[in-house]
Amino acid sequence: MDHGQENITIVDENGNEQLCNVLFTFESDETKKNYMVYTDNTVDEDGNTKVYASVYNPDEDETRLMPIETDK
Repeated sequence: MDHGQENITIVDENGNEQLCNVLFTFESDETKKNYMVYTDNTVDEDGNTKVYASVYNPDEDETRLMPIETDK
C-alpha cells in the first residue's frame, strides 16, 4: 500500500463495497506489525464518527486488512 493513499475500499461479508478514508498508518515497535486506522464516515447514535483499526502488510500489492487479535 502506498502510504500516501487516502482511501481504501472495504468489502463486507455480503460483498458490499464501502469507500473508507484512511486516517493514518503506523508500525508498532512492540508488536512489529503495521496498523491502519480508517473510517467509513458513518456516525453512531451519539453522533460520533465510527473509526476502525486493522493489521495490514504494507508490502502487499493489494491491501488485505486483518483483525487485531491482542490488546498490545
